[in-house]
Amino acid sequence: MVKIKDKTFERYLSAEDIERAINFIGNKMNTDFAGKKPLFLSVLNGSFLFAADLMKTLTIDCEISFVKLASYEGTQSTGNIRTLIGFNEEIENRTVVILEDIVDTGNTLQHMFTQLAQYKPLEIKVATLLFKPEAYTKELKIDYIGFEVPNKFVVGYGLDYDGLGRNLRDIYKLKEE
Repeated sequence: MVKIKDKTFERYLSAEDIERAINFIGNKMNTDFAGKKPLFLSVLNGSFLFAADLMKTLTIDCEISFVKLASYEGTQSTGNIRTLIGFNEEIENRTVVILEDIVDTGNTLQHMFTQLAQYKPLEIKVATLLFKPEAYTKELKIDYIGFEVPNKFVVGYGLDYDGLGRNLRDIYKLKEE
């Protein structure tokens, strides 16, 4: 158990489980993207640990860049997505892989797809450490999923509660009162 601000969280996924899932995704990408040189776009802040650990598993030629989007306040999505930092890499006719820490409603992904389509990528793939199928409202395909999780609030391993908890090695879910 950990306490962050006014909330108590219980361990949900161990660091070892997370590492195994990332290795599985990385090995699949090494096969799927052999000979392609994809551009990975890590969505900050939450995906920085996932992106860093995933990059260490890749043996293919690839590039990584970062975009910063914001849609959460506290434990709730606001539904409004703000682009805070964009990317500068050439995207036309390239495979682009969006790296997300968590996909819940899919609003952020939809925003990213709309933005990226203007640059005419060859294809857009999505990799996420956590996916909440109960909350997902979009039709976009999620190509690589570390874990399907229930629609509960989680922190740790890059995910935060009001800016805190990103540094936890494990992932914790909000404890039921």
